[in-house]
Amino acid sequence: MESTSKPAVAHTANSASWSGWALALGATFASSIVTPIVRGAVVGGMDPITLLLLRLTLSVVLLGGTVAIMSPRLLRLERRGWLPVALVGVVNGVEICCFFWSLAFVDSSMTAMIKSVQPLVVLLMLALGGERLTRLHLLRLGLAACGIYLLVGPSGNVAPFGLLLLTGSIFLYALQLVLTQWWLAGFNPQTVTLYLLLIMNVIIAIWWSVLGVGWQAPSRTEWLVVIVLALVSTWFARLAIFGAIQRIGSGQVALLWPVQTLLIIVLSVLFLNERMTPIQWAGGALIISSAALAIRRFRMRTPVVRLQG
Repeated sequence: MESTSKPAVAHTANSASWSGWALALGATFASSIVTPIVRGAVVGGMDPITLLLLRLTLSVVLLGGTVAIMSPRLLRLERRGWLPVALVGVVNGVEICCFFWSLAFVDSSMTAMIKSVQPLVVLLMLALGGERLTRLHLLRLGLAACGIYLLVGPSGNVAPFGLLLLTGSIFLYALQLVLTQWWLAGFNPQTVTLYLLLIMNVIIAIWWSVLGVGWQAPSRTEWLVVIVLALVSTWFARLAIFGAIQRIGSGQVALLWPVQTLLIIVLSVLFLNERMTPIQWAGGALIISSAALAIRRFRMRTPVVRLQG
């Protein structure tokens, strides 16, 4: 009996691993199309915060409907979870507003390279919570600093306000990941993600109102962008990332961050005709190398929501 059960168990584990990696790669591609699509829509005249608000509203409806149909019990969040979820949701909402707004000023390929320092920023924040900083951490920090200087310094063609928004997005995104690890590890990730999206939607609506953008009916193309972002890059990506984490673990999923950065750059060059100087490419390579090194030790227990993207 044992001789037949062991191969069966091994086959099941192998199948779970393959399906986990397939889901992780699918989620990575779904997330990678966000930056170039948003940049293209914004350059084409669509307001970035309006686009974000429509995307998140539709995403909440899709994800909430899916949870209500498939697992209604997941709609219930424990009372002790409301305050940490609310605080993380506010941080996440402000972060994604900064990110989408920055795409009105900064090319998507450059944005992807700069944003790839996020794992390093997370490690630095975790160091404030007690994790020891090593020489390798300092090496990563040095590589990232040199890369950012080469990417945005010598050319001087990056809008300062866009860079400020992007910097705020990086630190806020890292902060919400750290807070997620510290505060939300004991809650069901699907339940938390649903309510995080809901709170983020409220923050985005407030941001949109404060800016006084005003409502302008999207064109057919703009509605298509909203639907793709909500259906593929939020709803599908969230479900796929949950499935991948269950099968291969969050640490393995995190290893694909540099792949997402590379995909964003390739899509931006191919479809947005973005170009950079050799010095900027060198800077981007240093940043991505720094991120790849950082991810080797970056292991989030429950990365509930990756919505920069």
